[in-house]
Amino acid sequence: MTAAVANALEARRLPRWAPAATAVAAAALAYVVFALGGVLGGGPVLTVVGAVVFFLAGLALASGIVEGSRAARNRIATALIYSAFTLALLPLVSVVFTLVSKGTARLDAEFFGHSMRNIGPQDNSGGAYHAIIGTLEQVAIATLITVPLGTGGAIYIVEYGRGRLALAIRFFVDVMTGIPSIVAGLFILAFWVLIVSPHLSPDGLPFYSGFAASLALSVLMLPTITRSSEEMLRLVPVALREGAYALGIAKWKTIMRIVLPTALPGIVTGVMLAVARAAGETAPVLLVAGGGAGINFSPFHGLQNSLSIFIYDQAGSASKYAPARAWTAALTLVALVLTLTIAAKLLSRRNKLR
Repeated sequence: MTAAVANALEARRLPRWAPAATAVAAAALAYVVFALGGVLGGGPVLTVVGAVVFFLAGLALASGIVEGSRAARNRIATALIYSAFTLALLPLVSVVFTLVSKGTARLDAEFFGHSMRNIGPQDNSGGAYHAIIGTLEQVAIATLITVPLGTGGAIYIVEYGRGRLALAIRFFVDVMTGIPSIVAGLFILAFWVLIVSPHLSPDGLPFYSGFAASLALSVLMLPTITRSSEEMLRLVPVALREGAYALGIAKWKTIMRIVLPTALPGIVTGVMLAVARAAGETAPVLLVAGGGAGINFSPFHGLQNSLSIFIYDQAGSASKYAPARAWTAALTLVALVLTLTIAAKLLSRRNKLR
């Protein structure tokens, strides 16, 4: 009787090649109906949608006949999950393909070693060296300002915060999360550039600077780092804290030696998300740093460019050579953020293993 049940269960299973064969048949049918037949106007998008619909219908029919309705529903749900994953992955693949295909046109030494000073609309030369320097300095200063504040605020909320003060901090962090980037730039423009900077200038006049851009980026990065760090700290098991307290370890040392290292990978992920957002911001940097075509190594005085402003300027330029510079700068920005993210994740993983 057991052998008969086992044989029945084996007999009511679709072959492993059945989903792949169904997908191929659905793609062929959709191509014939929509691409060749021109049903509903045809087109590649309609052909792909039709192939998915035909695949789901064919898989449901075959599974329902062979395996039963319950297994058919399971296969349809699995196919929908994979389809959603593929659909979510397509924009990313499209963006990467577009950046790589169009961004390699000016991927040369001159692009990374020269600025746009004295480069006219008819000049094919020039590069983003000044913009790369500005982005690195502005994001680095903003990270140095924001990471201690964000992680410190998260530690206070999770480990020490009680009552109305902790609720107020959470409320303002949530409010700051939804602030548009242009508002952060206007705030720094009104406070730092127009009020504070004249007192720091020898001639008493306000001045733009990369440091002002870093302050604006800090306003945008702070809620992301605080909220992500708070969630990661809450995921640390309470038993680790209690074990440390039972051994007589002080609370601050428990936080520094046990809680933070345990939550470090998640905190680094939140920090890199904030860094990626800050590196791609254009409006606040344009308001308080001003851009500029020359190289400025000082973030505390004078106009300073960034890759996001460089992309904005070149994309709107009337020069026929500008789009190639914009695409290469976009590829450089993505590669820079990706490199920093990988380096930070590897560093946090190494520290965790230690």
